[in-house]
Amino acid sequence: MKKIILASTSTRRKEILENLGLEFEVYKSDVEEKVDKYLTFEENVERIALEKALKAAEELKNEDSLIIAAHTMLIYDNLIGMPSTEQEAFDILQQLSGKVHEIITGVCVFDTSENRGMFTHKKTKVKFMKLRDDFIRRFINEGETWQKAGAYSVVGKGALLVDEIEGCYTNVMGLPISLLGEMLVEFDMNII
Repeated sequence: MKKIILASTSTRRKEILENLGLEFEVYKSDVEEKVDKYLTFEENVERIALEKALKAAEELKNEDSLIIAAHTMLIYDNLIGMPSTEQEAFDILQQLSGKVHEIITGVCVFDTSENRGMFTHKKTKVKFMKLRDDFIRRFINEGETWQKAGAYSVVGKGALLVDEIEGCYTNVMGLPISLLGEMLVEFDMNII
């Protein structure tokens, strides 16, 4: 049986695969997650997921592995990244307050023995509650804003920010399971 490799150190992606009962290894794929301004956001997430998978495949070339890689972006008018200061976190959350933003995740599955892969993406819309400034400050003080695009995670207290989700919930976490399940079937692997 093929070894499954998750080309990501994301704790959420790891948790999602563990909840499916999959046995896998984690590989840190050091790929520069640079946005190409000549590509759409959808093309960028797919390209970066593919680059992560190919980097892992290159380093694990002698192993019979099925590599899963993903890259997620949060879009509201433009790309919103991770805050580096409390003020940036506040500004991001204030900007998203009461509005709908989009989560786009590119997913790539690559079979090292067949030297074959496929990649695609999934979109989910997230509407935030109308947030008061004092609530935003308290949320930032909880410490859940760091290392997260959009200054929040839908898991934990970040769920308090979310009014509605239209689409795949696990996509908002960083790995759309329904899409991944369909992709794995193409590599003769059924989760159930």
